[in-house]
Amino acid sequence: MDDKGVIKRYVVTPDKHFPYADMKAIRTLCKAIEILKPDGYIDLGDTGEWESCSHWRWKNRAKPSLEWYLPEIITDIDDVNKGMDIIDESLDKANVKEKHFCEGNHELWMTQFTEAYPFLKNEYNIPSALRLKDRGYQFYNAGDRLKIGKLNFYHGHLYGGQHHCANHLRRYGESIMYGHWHDLQTYTSTSGDGPITAWSIGCLKELSGESIAFTRGRPINWSHAFAVVDYVGRNDFFVNVVEIKNGRAVILGEVVQS
Repeated sequence: MDDKGVIKRYVVTPDKHFPYADMKAIRTLCKAIEILKPDGYIDLGDTGEWESCSHWRWKNRAKPSLEWYLPEIITDIDDVNKGMDIIDESLDKANVKEKHFCEGNHELWMTQFTEAYPFLKNEYNIPSALRLKDRGYQFYNAGDRLKIGKLNFYHGHLYGGQHHCANHLRRYGESIMYGHWHDLQTYTSTSGDGPITAWSIGCLKELSGESIAFTRGRPINWSHAFAVVDYVGRNDFFVNVVEIKNGRAVILGEVVQS
């Protein structure tokens, strides 16, 4: 780390939903990783869409036989691994050794699939399907928080509402960063130890097209973004939420684009 005074830097990414990620945004993220050379990387989950075992797909109808939709699950696994390979290539170029993966609610669908078919669990659970150990990731179950210093990280699916950042702070009482809601939002409150803040850091999913047809054309407030967190000393951290617009972002004062 060359930046004077910064002892540790993390790049944090929200929902990518491979194979429905916005690839211009992903390529810009990868360039940013290679420029920033962070010490660590945090994936906040919903890395895959996992449409094959989607809660919504099968909510009001019976699931077909395992033989019918297992090939779709295998395709999903392949698609998500290909997406992770792209990001991991840039992480390797930046010599990032510390990597964390927070299970999202979409990954949880895969977990529930393996619970329905226990004989597939060893091969198809998320850590195995995505080769997280081989990739060097520490895995956190959905809802579990990764805490580094005074900042918590998790997927973000437990507390919602229009003011979900405020709701997270009321529930946790500590600073927290998450994805899930696909929007940019922040809220600061007080605690006995001083101010605490919640950050919702957007998404890296397509913002148009068939993959968001479920919105039925209604306006959405989703934004492409990722976060850079710099830790200085034992207690202080600094958050920079980097927006990506039309495949462009500003990194260290320079425009980076795919």
